[in-house]
Amino acid sequence: MRGDFAIGGATPVNTSGGLVSKGHPVGATGIAQLYELIVQLRGEAGARQVEGAQIAIAENGGGYLRGEEAACVVTILEKG
Repeated sequence: MRGDFAIGGATPVNTSGGLVSKGHPVGATGIAQLYELIVQLRGEAGARQVEGAQIAIAENGGGYLRGEEAACVVTILEKG
């Protein structure tokens, strides 16, 4: 409610609208997340740009095993 996770907030999250806004395409979610991280770190995100972005993180889980995600990948990128 304070706007901490919005663009311009302390910790912006889902600046592109997240995977749900893309229709949550099964199988393409991981690459969509990585694309957004790279665009942000390059400073090419236009109106959704997080100013001064230096570090970006994404988490993606997939498959199911006994009702839980079977695989999980956490990607952390840092602008070099």
